[in-house]
Amino acid sequence: MKISNETKIGALTAITITVLILGYSFLKGNDIFSGSNKFYAVYKSVDGLSVSKPILVNGFPIGRVSKMKLLSNGHTIVEFKVDRQYNVPSNTLAKLVSTDLLGSKAIVFEYGNSNTYADDNDTLRADIQGSLAESLQPIQAKAENLISKLDSSLAAVNKILNPNFQKNVDKSFASIANSLQTLEGTTKKIDALVGNQTVHIDGILSNAEVVSSNLKSSTQHLTGITTNFEKVSNDIASSNIKQTLDNANKAMADLQETISKINSSKGSLGLLLSDDKMYNNLRDASANMNNLFIDLKAHPKRYVSFSVFGGKKD
Repeated sequence: MKISNETKIGALTAITITVLILGYSFLKGNDIFSGSNKFYAVYKSVDGLSVSKPILVNGFPIGRVSKMKLLSNGHTIVEFKVDRQYNVPSNTLAKLVSTDLLGSKAIVFEYGNSNTYADDNDTLRADIQGSLAESLQPIQAKAENLISKLDSSLAAVNKILNPNFQKNVDKSFASIANSLQTLEGTTKKIDALVGNQTVHIDGILSNAEVVSSNLKSSTQHLTGITTNFEKVSNDIASSNIKQTLDNANKAMADLQETISKINSSKGSLGLLLSDDKMYNNLRDASANMNNLFIDLKAHPKRYVSFSVFGGKKD
């Protein structure tokens, strides 16, 4: 069967129209070949956003912007179409973000942690991120400030590099060179002085070594003394000092009591010290005893008589 040219042209025209309609619908954000869920979000401003812009999750597209409508309060409600194979948590944040420096926008879904999923035609939370140009404004201000400081620095450098300053710099370098030469001469003199005094320095170091050895020996003796002192201290601490002190206190108390009795004329010793009569009796008795010894020595026969062969006793 032969197909006429008119039929071919008609079929081609129908196919072309169908493709155009599908393409237009796709550009409007309508998903033609697969089902999708609709979600909504309300924004104060949608500058840079347009229909068919992508819906991204971590950079991956899951849908498109299908419709935008201006409300009576000046806000804009945006409709999203998301492929049904992707579940969207109910507390997901639909964030309007910039995608380039020219101000183009897209919607980024920041999934929440809810265990329930948003249903078809639900309204999601909305948020707007500043544009990249706005984000770069602080950097731009810092760059302008840096350029201003750099301009001032270059002006100062140009001022420094004038002929008079260069002459002063040359003089300064010449003065530094002279100072270095003087320092080099001084260093040579110091080297020569040290070389001549090497023997004395060696002697000083030897004496210092001897002193260090003596100090080490003295330290050992001090250690022994410290050990002995510690031993004596331990012996004193271990002895019964309290009992010794108690005995001494008791002896002192007894002595004090005896002295008190003597002072109070109690007893023979107290009477002897305080009573003149007893003293006089003792003195008379001593004198009589002395006279008796003198008489006994002068006349022994008055008191003692004896005979070899026996005899009459007087």
